[in-house]
Amino acid sequence: MSECTHNCSSCGSDCAERKSPQSFIEKLGEGSSVKKVIGIVSGKGGVGKSLVTGLLASEFAKKGAHTAVLDADITGPSIPKMFGTTERAMGSEKGLIPVRSKGGVDIMSINLLLENPSDPVIWRGPVIAGVVKQFWNEVIWQDVDYMFVDMPPGTGDVPLTVFQSIPLDGVIIVTSPQDLVSMIVGKAVGMANMMNIPILGIVENMSYAECPDCGKKLYLYGESHIEDVAAEYGLKVLGRLPIDPAISAACDKGEVESVTDKWLADAVSAVENAPASKKE
Repeated sequence: MSECTHNCSSCGSDCAERKSPQSFIEKLGEGSSVKKVIGIVSGKGGVGKSLVTGLLASEFAKKGAHTAVLDADITGPSIPKMFGTTERAMGSEKGLIPVRSKGGVDIMSINLLLENPSDPVIWRGPVIAGVVKQFWNEVIWQDVDYMFVDMPPGTGDVPLTVFQSIPLDGVIIVTSPQDLVSMIVGKAVGMANMMNIPILGIVENMSYAECPDCGKKLYLYGESHIEDVAAEYGLKVLGRLPIDPAISAACDKGEVESVTDKWLADAVSAVENAPASKKE
């Protein structure tokens, strides 16, 4: 018998150590408990994943749930700024302790560990992927009801690591009204389907602007095609977020929790109704 290469996918032997299919799911660290994990994803950057993450986390915290945000967008972390968290994350012998926002949301982000939050994170993919795993299994997530993972854009190393390593109970796809929306959504849908992660639905950001005088909706990027795109992939539209200077100002001031969310009610319901897998 030839020496084992430990690559079960290309081996026909039926040995005791064979693991197929092999699970890459990471276990939670000692003292951690997370009931439900939802990934916020997109096929490209700049569409508002962090905004949707922040609004959903804030909404669940306001409803009395213990909520957390795992900021997996290592090279573009905006969650701490959005929530106004400036203190550095501390640690104990058991692991890292997330920083709690004013509204009670537990947050872990690379910007809470850097000496200077404006320093660029110039790391290769495997290093970044390793940090994301550590944010899951080396952070003390205590009695979390809902965790939202702010995913990096695209379908590269880090999104793949999140899909494989963290037991996601579902994902919400965020997109914008431009003509490329179908292709962008298609990439995110394809990756989620390949990884057998349930897709809860789609949220369209920058959907419209509302005239402050007459209340008329102005479609700055042209007519939205989100209903057609959702139907193409058999998905639900969970909300449409407007272009609103008040939302942008609140995020810039670190006050996303002060935003009164009236656009994501269907997304909240979808998260509440998503079946939770067992977390260990």
